[in-house]
Amino acid sequence: MALTGKLSTEIAIHSPSAKFFDFLAKKLHHVQNVCERVHATKLHEGDDWHSVGGSVKHWTYVIDGKVTTCKETIESINEEKKTAVYKLFDEDIDQHYKAFKLVFQVIDNNDGGTSAKWTIEYEKVNDDVEAPYGYMEYFDKFTKDIDAHVLEA
Repeated sequence: MALTGKLSTEIAIHSPSAKFFDFLAKKLHHVQNVCERVHATKLHEGDDWHSVGGSVKHWTYVIDGKVTTCKETIESINEEKKTAVYKLFDEDIDQHYKAFKLVFQVIDNNDGGTSAKWTIEYEKVNDDVEAPYGYMEYFDKFTKDIDAHVLEA
């Protein structure tokens, strides 16, 4: 069985793509106030929540009904392509995965609609670890919570 893999989900959103992307790229510290499954976020290292490679955040959230913790850092942000890459590590992540990268993109579709695409690239610590399927459901709910918030703002 392969230890590396990639999972992806694309979720339709109703808010303008630029506003939705801006929320995740520049207002990430508000997520805990908007998303039901995010229990807490805090700046662990650094002075800025949104600097690329310059800060580490600590997250507490729920996956598959279980409280999960990890640290996260931003690897890259491309505002033109509305793409951000996050690295998740430490705590619960390191128990199951050697590598866990999250790629987020807001897509303006040809039909006039907009969607949020989440891709996880991972490497499991061994064959006994399941692929991170629970994150796909998490991102579905997470995206809908943020979409509703951005529409209200």
